[in-house]
Amino acid sequence: MWEKGIFPSRFIVYIMTISMFLLIVSYVFLLQFGNTSLIPQSVFKLILLNGTSVYLKPNVKNEQIKLPFLSSESSQVDAQIRLKNGESPCQKSSYGKKMCSSWQQNIKSCDTNQALLRVFMYDLPSEFHFGLLGWKGKSNQMWPEVNDPSRIPLYPGGLNLQHSMEYWLTLDLLSSNTPNVLRPCAAIRVKNSSQADVIFVPFFSSLSYNRHSKLRGKEKVSVNKKLQNKLVQFLTMQNEWKRFGGKDHLIVAHHPNSMLDARWKLGSAMFVLADFGRYPTEIANLEKDIITPYKHVVRTTPSADSAPFDKRPILVFFQGAIYRKDGGAIRQELYYLLKDEKDVHFAFGTIQGNGVNQARQGMATSKFCLNIAGDTPSSNRLFDAIVSHCVPVIISDKIELPFEDVIDYSEFCVYVRASDAVKKGYLLNLLRGIKRDQWTKMWEKLKEIVPHFQYQYPSQPCDAVDMIWQAVARKVPSIQFRIHRENRYRRAAQIK
Repeated sequence: MWEKGIFPSRFIVYIMTISMFLLIVSYVFLLQFGNTSLIPQSVFKLILLNGTSVYLKPNVKNEQIKLPFLSSESSQVDAQIRLKNGESPCQKSSYGKKMCSSWQQNIKSCDTNQALLRVFMYDLPSEFHFGLLGWKGKSNQMWPEVNDPSRIPLYPGGLNLQHSMEYWLTLDLLSSNTPNVLRPCAAIRVKNSSQADVIFVPFFSSLSYNRHSKLRGKEKVSVNKKLQNKLVQFLTMQNEWKRFGGKDHLIVAHHPNSMLDARWKLGSAMFVLADFGRYPTEIANLEKDIITPYKHVVRTTPSADSAPFDKRPILVFFQGAIYRKDGGAIRQELYYLLKDEKDVHFAFGTIQGNGVNQARQGMATSKFCLNIAGDTPSSNRLFDAIVSHCVPVIISDKIELPFEDVIDYSEFCVYVRASDAVKKGYLLNLLRGIKRDQWTKMWEKLKEIVPHFQYQYPSQPCDAVDMIWQAVARKVPSIQFRIHRENRYRRAAQIK
């Protein structure tokens, strides 16, 4: 005979164990095979699988999920360890061109089940985008043909190029639906806005400012202002905007003076910016917006041609505008501190004449390149230094850097507070104290991370375009969080 109370207690334990097992199996089954009718879409968002950001979509077979950037069993184990530690896949030091290339070779097609980010793009009239480049399509042709790069309208050169990411992102979305264009599968354009994670606004705002912000002839309102006004009217009338108040919209405004009028009315959207220098925090902030790299204007130095420590005779290099206002006044102070030092090149320079080539040669033969705050906290000088493999020295207390949530700039940059930089002898003593081995480590890291700051068409894995889409994808959960919080009482009010 069983002792009193033993059978019931064991029976309860057995029942609880079996129940827990069935619950876990059911949960795993739903995650892998569930569809949107059973599980809310938000459950599937941005799951890190083996160190790779992916979206789990309905009916995705296991063999469809690739493992980009992983090239060996040890790499996969390392990625799993980083995942458990809550690290992002880009934080691995070997996250570079070689591994990204291995992913590129595995991409044969891209559809909504594979893409990290689903993007709906408005079919705005060409006056907002490629029409600003002089492009005129055929009758009923909304966009240029992008399957042939030789037929794509070119973006203006010179300093216009440094803010051209509006152009590269638009091209990338167009090519995502174009057969035979090999590109990463980070973002794909969808035709139904209800399927989209974000809504992209294809307005070339930086080009509009650079080319059309001044009055011409008898104009009383510039073309740039007219386009901004038209854009505000268009967006605020769209159901997509009204649905969430524009919070899921993506607007590129990289030039600090672009969208000066419209930004106040469209501030709920996610902006793609160079920095926050001319924005109040209620309009632009790190919580919702994306900081992206300038397009460098100097030519990239091939790694094989990159001069090592002993073949860079210049210790410190700076060439650019010296007399700036606001936070850029420090440039003038540093100029008078450093201009007479024998191993320092600190000179005024512009893009005119042979200026770009002189800057490239100077950076390529210098150990350190100064990136000093100007009228705004950032400039393309930082990215010119990176592609020249000249260790950047960042003297800009309010600077925000692209992809800093996944890239540790301290591995290849030197940070100096502005208050310290203007102390006599401080900066040069600091830089001269960095020995060959320490500098070489930063130099090697620079050569590795250069691809992340390259804009090109078609885009490549881990290049600037791909990195931007990944950065946008990382913002999607916070956008949904904001929308869901604001919906707490809105729907209850609608029921009444």
